[in-house]
Amino acid sequence: MRGRSIVALVLGAFILVASGVIWRRSYGFEQDRELRRLATRQSALEAERVKLLNDIREASSRARLAPLVEKRLQMRVPHDTQVIILRRPARPER
Repeated sequence: MRGRSIVALVLGAFILVASGVIWRRSYGFEQDRELRRLATRQSALEAERVKLLNDIREASSRARLAPLVEKRLQMRVPHDTQVIILRRPARPER
């Protein structure tokens, strides 16, 4: 091998290594962009989940359900004198 062949091989190897580095960085930038997009989507979905949980909590609150139950089912909260507390009979020991 002469000097020109060695220089050509070194130059070819340099071009291959440089191409690999450029490809790897481009791939890394694409992955970073995708991760940022997914993180943004995750944040939006988490905010929506919290909003839906609050909506469920509000819709199932006693203040919201009491008028509906009274109207549709003709039910009401009993007075203290109408509540009867039944005691369970003691279980026999085994």
